[in-house]
Amino acid sequence: MKQSPAYTLYHPKWYRKRVSTWWWAEQWRSFKFILRELSSLAVIYFVALLLWLLWSLGRGSDSYAEFLAWMREPLMIAFNAVAFLFALYHSITWFNLAPKAMPLRLGGKRLPEWMIAAPNYAAWIVISAVIAWFILGGE
Repeated sequence: MKQSPAYTLYHPKWYRKRVSTWWWAEQWRSFKFILRELSSLAVIYFVALLLWLLWSLGRGSDSYAEFLAWMREPLMIAFNAVAFLFALYHSITWFNLAPKAMPLRLGGKRLPEWMIAAPNYAAWIVISAVIAWFILGGE
């Protein structure tokens, strides 16, 4: 019969290899993962920007004009362009992850990944085209 070791207040420390703070920069795969996680901040930014736009619309035309003037600043245009690229990257990587996050089976067989991702891209293109049609004053 094995006897368990006696309990002590001073447990020996286990050896743990130190991990660098920059572990994610060592491999391209890890870098893309961190970049994707950080890109969610761009999505949060655009949600906050939309809420701010609606708030300024609710306060009247002067507040809305100030908001539009602020958005026309060159720094804001550049910041929004970079945030848009991050949001685009976030969307593309999310659509590519959808087949792994939600594997579908039909007749006991797993559908190919492209059959799950393609409808997401198609819906994205159609919805973007409809929104662009409304914004650009379609007839």
